Amino acid sequence: MKLRRVRTDRGLETQCLRDGQWLPYPEPPGGETFGREWQLAAADRHLAASDLLLPFQPVSFRDFMLYEQHTIDASRGLLRRFHPGQYRVAAAVERVTGRPFPLFRPKPLFHRKPMYYLGNHLTFVPSGTPIACPPYSSALDYELEIGFVLAEPLLDATPAEAASAIGAFVLLNDFSARDVQRAEMASGFGPQKSKHFASSMSATAVTADEVLPRIDALTGSVAINGTVVSAVSSAGMRWSLGEVLAHASSGEQLLPGELFGTGTLPGGSGMETGHWLRPGDTLTLTLDGVGEVEHTVVGR
Repeated sequence: MKLRRVRTDRGLETQCLRDGQWLPYPEPPGGETFGREWQLAAADRHLAASDLLLPFQPVSFRDFMLYEQHTIDASRGLLRRFHPGQYRVAAAVERVTGRPFPLFRPKPLFHRKPMYYLGNHLTFVPSGTPIACPPYSSALDYELEIGFVLAEPLLDATPAEAASAIGAFVLLNDFSARDVQRAEMASGFGPQKSKHFASSMSATAVTADEVLPRIDALTGSVAINGTVVSAVSSAGMRWSLGEVLAHASSGEQLLPGELFGTGTLPGGSGMETGHWLRPGDTLTLTLDGVGEVEHTVVGR
């Protein structure tokens, strides 16, 4: 079932799409979150920049790294743009060995447990919002991901219990300032200003019963200025969604409304493909059967 939120004279209303009509729906995808006045103020800010709203307001945001191929391709693309000398050496090694350069692969911890960072849940904006590169960066990038929100609390959950607590799915877009990201991650504290300035999600959410059965077979695309520059697939996650949520809930109370991301689907970022964002570009990300986001990149 497809869900959205709209602003009415009475406040915010969640609606579901039935037989081609948007009808009131009593249960928000992630439950009731934040205070009513705060949510109305946030919705009015979003409507000032876009005619769409977020389908729910996340109460937190954890972003996992579930795709090894994305890590390899993104590491290769980072060197290609910012460290061309190192890239030429790594490319020569790859040509000789026929395998990815060793430092492009994720750290061993990637194979032992699901890895994630805690992002800024307060800077999510809806599709249609103009986006500017932050003033400390000149390398704006996007990341096409699958997002999923909890509808039930979790604590020390099993993977089966965790998967059953997912309420809905969205297309999630994690904007990134790539020229500052590498140094931040090398600090040992993870991404900070390189990620926290903006993220977005589709204006619609789709209930878990429609997405979980095909979670490994979702497809999507990236288009810039109307031209498709890459196709993506959800196949190849290192960990299941139940496993990542079970890990996150170990010794830690998770609550309805908390948002999680799979990390970038392979091919879902400009750093991988070389298609970087510039002022004037229109970015369109789609995840078939889930949603899409579209943003125009503006100058400061």
